[in-house]
Amino acid sequence: MIIGFIVEVAVGLACICLGLFVWLGKKLSLLHDYHYKNVVKKDIPAYARLMGIGLIICGIGICAAGVVTLLDLNFWWVPLLAGFAAGIAVMGRAQKKYNGGWFG
Repeated sequence: MIIGFIVEVAVGLACICLGLFVWLGKKLSLLHDYHYKNVVKKDIPAYARLMGIGLIICGIGICAAGVVTLLDLNFWWVPLLAGFAAGIAVMGRAQKKYNGGWFG
């Protein structure tokens, strides 16, 4: 129980930090190169913002799942799934709008 909490919160915080680096630092090199190879230079700030927000949402979902695990509740998968679904939706929107699709 406590190990699950620690692991989930650590992974969630790592995703949040990566999201902040991508969003605020415009560190697209943290992503696979095929995810941003077709992004026009003037669109990089908007693309980095959406991709970073998507990663942050995924990280928040993972952290929330860790808290639910710590409380010993059996629905830890609900915040995990909700966070991933919302985060992937935001990142998918960025991919479609700025890169032309998931893989360019």
